[in-house]
Amino acid sequence: MTENSVPLRDFDEESETDSETELLIRRDVPSGNKNNSNHRGRRRKSSSGYSGGDVDAGVGSSAAGAGSFLGNLFGGNSFGSAAGQIRYRNERSRERAKNSNGSYSSISKLAQLTHTSAGVAGAGAGAGSGAVGGSGSGSGNGVITTDNAAAAAASGDLGNGGTHSTVVDPESGASTVFYQHNRRKSKSRSIGNVCKLCLCSCWRKWFRPRELRARTVNLGRVNTEKFPPNEIRNQKYNFITFLPLVLFEQFRFFLNLYFLLMALSQFIPDIRIGYPYTYWGPLGFVLMVTICREAVDDLRRHQRDHEVNSQKYKRLSATNGSGYEMVPSSKLKVGDIIIVEKNERVPSDLILLRTSDRSGSVFVRTDQLDGETDWKPRLAVPYTQKLSRDSELHSIDASFYVEKPQNDIHSFIATFCMADGSEDTGLSVENTLWANTVVAAGTATGIVIYTGCETRSVMNNSQPRSKVGLLDMEINGLTKVLFCAVLGLSLVMMMLKGFGGPWYRYMFRFVLLFSYIIPISLRVNLDMGKAFYSWQMQNDSNIQGTVVRSTTIPEELGRISYVLTDKTGTLTQNEMVFKKIHLGIVSHDADTFHHIGQMIQKLSGNILQQQQGSVSSSSSGGESTKPVMFAGNRMRRPEGWREWEAVRALALCHNVTPVSDDEDNRSVSTASTVTGGNNSPTKSVINIEAPGSTDTEHQYQAASPDEIALVKWTEQVGLTLIARDLNTMTLQVKTPSEDNDILLHYQILQLFPFTSESKRMGIIVRESKSGQITFYLKGADVVMSSIVQYNDWLSEESGNMAREGLRTLVVAKKVLTEEQYSDFETRYNAARLSITDRVAKVAAVTESLERELELLCLTGVEDRLQENVRPTLELLRNAGVRVWMLTGDKLETACCIAKSSQLIGRNQGLHVLRSVKTRTDAHQELNSFRRKQGHALVISGESLEVCLQYYRPEFLELATASPAVVCCRCSPTQKAQVVALIQKHTGKRTCAVGDGGNDVSMIQQADAGVGIEGREGRQASLAGDFSIPQFSHIAKLLLIHGRRSYKRSAALSQFVIHRGLIITTLQAVFSAVFYLSSVALYQGFLMVGYSTLYTMFPVFSLVLDQDITSETAVTYPELYKDLSKGRSLSYKTFFIWVLISIYQGGVIMYGALILFVDEFIHIVAISFSALIMTELIMVALTVRTWHRLMVLAELFSLALYLISLAVLHEYFDWEFIWSYDFLWKVSLITLVSCLPLYIIKFLRKKCSPPSYLKLS
Repeated sequence: MTENSVPLRDFDEESETDSETELLIRRDVPSGNKNNSNHRGRRRKSSSGYSGGDVDAGVGSSAAGAGSFLGNLFGGNSFGSAAGQIRYRNERSRERAKNSNGSYSSISKLAQLTHTSAGVAGAGAGAGSGAVGGSGSGSGNGVITTDNAAAAAASGDLGNGGTHSTVVDPESGASTVFYQHNRRKSKSRSIGNVCKLCLCSCWRKWFRPRELRARTVNLGRVNTEKFPPNEIRNQKYNFITFLPLVLFEQFRFFLNLYFLLMALSQFIPDIRIGYPYTYWGPLGFVLMVTICREAVDDLRRHQRDHEVNSQKYKRLSATNGSGYEMVPSSKLKVGDIIIVEKNERVPSDLILLRTSDRSGSVFVRTDQLDGETDWKPRLAVPYTQKLSRDSELHSIDASFYVEKPQNDIHSFIATFCMADGSEDTGLSVENTLWANTVVAAGTATGIVIYTGCETRSVMNNSQPRSKVGLLDMEINGLTKVLFCAVLGLSLVMMMLKGFGGPWYRYMFRFVLLFSYIIPISLRVNLDMGKAFYSWQMQNDSNIQGTVVRSTTIPEELGRISYVLTDKTGTLTQNEMVFKKIHLGIVSHDADTFHHIGQMIQKLSGNILQQQQGSVSSSSSGGESTKPVMFAGNRMRRPEGWREWEAVRALALCHNVTPVSDDEDNRSVSTASTVTGGNNSPTKSVINIEAPGSTDTEHQYQAASPDEIALVKWTEQVGLTLIARDLNTMTLQVKTPSEDNDILLHYQILQLFPFTSESKRMGIIVRESKSGQITFYLKGADVVMSSIVQYNDWLSEESGNMAREGLRTLVVAKKVLTEEQYSDFETRYNAARLSITDRVAKVAAVTESLERELELLCLTGVEDRLQENVRPTLELLRNAGVRVWMLTGDKLETACCIAKSSQLIGRNQGLHVLRSVKTRTDAHQELNSFRRKQGHALVISGESLEVCLQYYRPEFLELATASPAVVCCRCSPTQKAQVVALIQKHTGKRTCAVGDGGNDVSMIQQADAGVGIEGREGRQASLAGDFSIPQFSHIAKLLLIHGRRSYKRSAALSQFVIHRGLIITTLQAVFSAVFYLSSVALYQGFLMVGYSTLYTMFPVFSLVLDQDITSETAVTYPELYKDLSKGRSLSYKTFFIWVLISIYQGGVIMYGALILFVDEFIHIVAISFSALIMTELIMVALTVRTWHRLMVLAELFSLALYLISLAVLHEYFDWEFIWSYDFLWKVSLITLVSCLPLYIIKFLRKKCSPPSYLKLS
């Protein structure tokens, strides 16, 4: 061992097992051989689990024990000049005892053990040098020596039971010390570590966001994996979080936190003033009222959620004798197979397994999910659809691998796998039924894949938040100003008194004395006032059915600047009505539709003869006769041919399928099969009345309610669609004698569905009797105008219908020969089989057919608006409220509704922001819109995302300045984002109105959320702060109740602050005059009675005050504009009340001192009496419209005070009270404090009256 040897180190803190063996290798090399030991090698990790540091290479094998040990341990690696550490995990506990004696044999056995465990490749490297660190050849023997004393001295670990061995290389003179140390971890952990571990695990379990992952759902077998319960939850609290969260929300307000500190200070004897109940009583009452109100509100939410979660569904059961069992939706689990009947809400996300239709298709309504009114087809899994009955689903061995839950409602990826190894089937969104959709027709059987918070509808909703009104935040700011005033006033008192002695104690006593400047009764009065406003709203006969679900923000309705509304079911009834048809030379509406029916009946004879002629001709072997009626020169066409061709085109060109109710073996209307009454959330949205129709009504299903309306109209005029499948279609022509109705059979050759890009749909049919092939096409006028033959009326008439708010469709046809159709079919099929550019090639072939079509008619369909929508929107517009329409529907539909509902004024233009996909497009479109001042904006959800990504401030500036905005194709998440952007950019208050599940996020994000309870369901109604039965109630809710709530709360809060300021002024004057003493002017019950018995009823009666009548508020909606400016409660009005309080408090106190110099013992009675009289008179001066309850409150409070004068002998001298001097001097002080204010108010009303007084 040399002097420059590296000291031994131990690494106890790096132990990973309970018992380990530390090998610390130190090598001492003579100075002459240092260069030979400088070869560096790579770090290598052996198979035994330990790793060595950077050590010098030693090539070859050693014959001696130490050389063999080192050669096997470090063969192929390199030694360093410093100590290297090697940790060896000893897995054989029986070797520990043998390794602890420090003898040569222990080291040899350790070397053998290491050689056996490590399996280093150096053992088979051939003959070579065995000297560790040497580079030359030879067969030198390594010498192993043991020196426990030296090792212990070097390492200091002798006392720990450690041993060491030294290996000396005879050639290089290098010595290496191996230090072996055994240690064992403690089996017991500290209590702190255990508690920390428990808290961390609880936090991860309860508060960590749930990890969303893909899953395998077994068909017909129980799934053991746990998933969220299938519950709808709109509650804010649960049993554990209720009290902490409510208290947190209350003590967020500085007012409550301040009084909590003041009340706690009364437990300290040195700074106690009066009785503790004077502080704890009001604070406890405030908290109790708030807790009870929140508990009632949340209990109501729980009850409403329970109603929805208790809805029963059929679940397939292998054990039940009937094959299924009825279970509530909250009990459904992932893997359950359920049956959803027609018009039932889908309770969770399903994969469609089977349908009642043999083709495996079913139509669903998704208006509560995405706002689109179109019925969407869904397809069952092909394999399960082929099963003969539902019970066989339990007998097959299959599974679904589905993607992790996400909020995209338009995409889905899953795989259907059979256990027998057959080919997997890929599934898409067409194979799903999302929660909150409604089965429109038939019966669907599906397997649950997502439940509860993992469903698409819930993931598109935001969590309910506790909303705080703007008025509450303004009052919270004023209380901070008052607190600063308390500190400033107390500091002034201390400066005048001096900071000698325990000045901090006196300082805090002054703070307590002046604490009434921040009245705790303010929260009590405001909360009681809000409850009263909510009661008035719910009991208003003009808006019956209104429910206030959140009683904390009624004043928000008086500050609204933006109303964001849904379209489907909110502005419209979602009922399509066929209103008008234009044939080029004549136009028909509801008054003349019966003429078309008469013409078709007259032509029915010719149609019957034509049919019979075609049959006889074909039976005789001749060629099929073409219809004479419509062939050849147009001049020879009989009267009524235009009407017939238009009606037949409408009856054929669609994707409508007639369906019948198998239970009754007859066709029934949708309205007659509704379950749950007229207000059922699953009621069909298609309910077109057909006056004049026969007793046998037909039920239709289609992807669009527009087409339902067209087919229902053709049935009304005498041409009924009675049957349709994938290849054929049958029409029934009504004749004068109902027994001889004519059936027309058509073969469907091709069908071109409607797309948002093409904006048209077409069909090619062949008439079975005559063999005539006809191509029918219908679409928007903007694309059809270039397809049809030249005409001079289409553009003008389509513009007229659009201005009436009708949704227009242009219908045209083209007769094809067999050769033309054969050529088209060949090219069309080739394009459909193309691998590259298939869509473009198919479109090109189709467009080759769309040339020179014969224009048949122009139709106008109206989406029936909700009652009084137009006057309501006009009222809101005149009130200065900007209305935005956020819908998931198509752009054309949104524009039509915006015009028909007069969301866009007649004198306003409409700018449609075209599809924006790049930053350049967004820049150009925004510049184009900037040049169009006063125009309403229409934008799609995709374009909105791009504009917000690149030009958010510029877009919001333009949009918020626009008189109206229409956002179409909006997802539920986008709706909430738009609300949040308006709030952040403008700082104005927003109100969201909706009726479907897709509106919940928007409603919860808005400052005031209004849900409409109707046929769309109750989800939006349950989530809203307010619930109304129809949109027209929103005007009175804002203009009348919102105005009154805000005005009353503003007056009430300022008067309560005035009540605290005036008594604080009295206390300050009293303390300043009487030697700056920190003694309360009014003791005990007088302080409590001042803010409760004597002044509470008159002050609270201000909630009955109103500046204008309901009729005036609706007649002159412009009065609402002033409310959004917040002038009723501002720093200006606040400081006016501060000056009034200082003046009145000074007059009362100094008046008492001047007039009662000789009667100092009566100063309390006189000043307190003048104070009560001043407050009662100030209430009378503040009232604008008297109510009989106000008069009663004034008289009742005055009577209570007079009784107190006679009863409370502790505070009042009865003989002095009845003296004449007391009466006239108190009257004089009261007159001086109030008369100047009345004069100022009278002059201000005459010289500068408010706007509402000008109207009266």
